[in-house]
Amino acid sequence: MGRVAGLAGVSVRTLHHYDEIGLVRPSTRTAAGYRAYSADDMERLREVLAYRRLSFGLREVAELVGDPSTDAVAHLRRLRGLLLDRRDRADAMVTAIDRELAARAKGLKVTPEEQLEMLGARLYDAIGGAYTETRRTEPRIAARIWDALGDAQTVLNVGAGTGSYEPADRDVIAVEPSAVMRGQRPAGAASCVAAAAESLPFEDHSFDVAMAVSTVHHWEDPIAGLREMRRVARRVVVLTFDTDEPGWQDRFWLTRDYLPEFAALLAEFPSLAGMADVIGARVEPVPIPWDCADGLFEAYWRRPGAYLEDHVRRAMSVWTRVGPEAEQRAVRSLGDDLHSGRWAERNSDLVHLDAADLGLRLLVA
Repeated sequence: MGRVAGLAGVSVRTLHHYDEIGLVRPSTRTAAGYRAYSADDMERLREVLAYRRLSFGLREVAELVGDPSTDAVAHLRRLRGLLLDRRDRADAMVTAIDRELAARAKGLKVTPEEQLEMLGARLYDAIGGAYTETRRTEPRIAARIWDALGDAQTVLNVGAGTGSYEPADRDVIAVEPSAVMRGQRPAGAASCVAAAAESLPFEDHSFDVAMAVSTVHHWEDPIAGLREMRRVARRVVVLTFDTDEPGWQDRFWLTRDYLPEFAALLAEFPSLAGMADVIGARVEPVPIPWDCADGLFEAYWRRPGAYLEDHVRRAMSVWTRVGPEAEQRAVRSLGDDLHSGRWAERNSDLVHLDAADLGLRLLVA
């Protein structure tokens, strides 16, 4: 027991306590009568300690490791999802700190309320919480996605977020690593598993189709995630973004004229052709309607004033990733151009368009 305690970085007293409460009970004894751990015991101890270090209570840990429907692989995938969520929260806190530093550098006063909101429990909710306000299912885009699903009855929605675009007439299971997003899923939504796209906790060919909507660019390894989707489903449908076309940054006036930093965010994003090849997909363009109900980054291409609204930008990950200085500069320049009429002069060709091709693509395999 002493050797195990040393390897695990805990005290012998802790291991004795786990034994007493039946959480991790050594299953063998040495010739001298000392407690000894088998390989299975060590695996269970690893799971217990991992959940404890994620701040789970002993009762919660006992329920998790005692679940007969989960094995070591399932626990690892669950732990990975939890760690990714922690990483997202840490990234959000860094962004909030950057915002406060930028404000202080300009001599702006930061109130105690703002400080607590930026660094307290509401931080990630404030960043991810805007989704339910502006990120809704756009019926015309949904029709394209659902048509691509064909006659599939079992659907896996990977990177599901708050549940937009999940078909109500199919048997859907959602996968979402962020607890904040999972917490915003409406009552009656499909059951949601805490996991990452790159390590889906399902057997091969478990679903008729796996879908992913405007999420691939958030994945740590998009190609690995697409391969996982191909593994667990017979068909794959993905709504993503095209960076293959020369000069793609100039398709959208916002990235062309106000936010050149956007291109750097996707510098290492896989090519559309590469993603299509991984899953054996055909590529279909998806025009964005001028009155798009889903507040994705390009949604307001004919309603530029929306980008001046903070609550609209908060539901777009782009602004968090480019940082406060780029965001403030872009918003200020756009506001000036809208006020002077320069934006209208520069983009007069958009006024009569009902939809625009801004790089949104549907991969259907």
